[in-house]
Amino acid sequence: MTQSTRGSATVLVMCAAIGVVTVAATLVWGSGSLVPNRAGAPANSSATEEYGKRLIAQTTELLGPDVADPKMRFTDSRLSCASCHIGAGVEPGNLSLVAAMSKYPRISPRSGGNETIQDRINGCMTRSMNGRALADNSPEMIAMVSYLRFLSDQDAATGAGQRKAHESPAFKTPNRAANLEAGQHVFEQRCAACHQNDGFGLPASRNPVDGYVFPPLWGPNSFNDGAGMHRVLTAARFIKAKMPLGAANLDDDQASDVAAFINSKPRPEMTGLDGDYPDRSKKPVDTSYGPYADSFSSDQHRFGPFAPIEAFYKSLKKPAK
Repeated sequence: MTQSTRGSATVLVMCAAIGVVTVAATLVWGSGSLVPNRAGAPANSSATEEYGKRLIAQTTELLGPDVADPKMRFTDSRLSCASCHIGAGVEPGNLSLVAAMSKYPRISPRSGGNETIQDRINGCMTRSMNGRALADNSPEMIAMVSYLRFLSDQDAATGAGQRKAHESPAFKTPNRAANLEAGQHVFEQRCAACHQNDGFGLPASRNPVDGYVFPPLWGPNSFNDGAGMHRVLTAARFIKAKMPLGAANLDDDQASDVAAFINSKPRPEMTGLDGDYPDRSKKPVDTSYGPYADSFSSDQHRFGPFAPIEAFYKSLKKPAK
């Protein structure tokens, strides 16, 4: 394999991670690792941790827009949760779910109120999955919460000294605006072979209920513009940390540029985004939609440079002399 070919094979797995791992996750954890629901969990014979894992790994097949039962069609994208939460969330590092339960409840800057783990799951359902919320007492919500509780309990029992730090070197925001042309070049050289030249992904079969081997990065079956992945810095951190799978080697500039290129493309639009972040000074600097608490342009919030925006908000926090 030539150096060029190896390069093409790598970020593609930015992608492979997003699709193949969705399938692999089911196999990796499928050998009896899970335990029965813990005491105190709502009684529901179908709301098992195993079902929760399957919902995260095989979301399209169980909750997607093509499932047989119309009442179970909760997502309008054809992504799976494991598209971003690699290995159904068990893999350490960026976007791991192993410690998710320990972070909730907490105050959410986006909503301005107290957020439960159920709220956070539904945030993903309505944004990343471009769908609708699950009821808190539904078997699906109970199962996913039970699964996340299991991951958290297992992580706590492992002990800090035995945990592996799989994080790549920290992403450092480039001191310039993202270059869409350079990002397109990265995409064409390292991503398109899996996600296709049109970015619409590679379907797993002719039956859309089976989802994707390599998921769509834009277009009607991808995440909407209210999702965290529609922020360039969030996407770039994920790309640098996880892609290509097993050998992440994009530098900060490449990760930022390709993230910006992907997020410059059309995707589903979410209504009501102007209600996000009641305290607009807490809105992340790379949020792609207004209103903002500053005078920087929407394009600068989308693609940078971000340092001047960050400096502006830091100046607001300095005590008056």
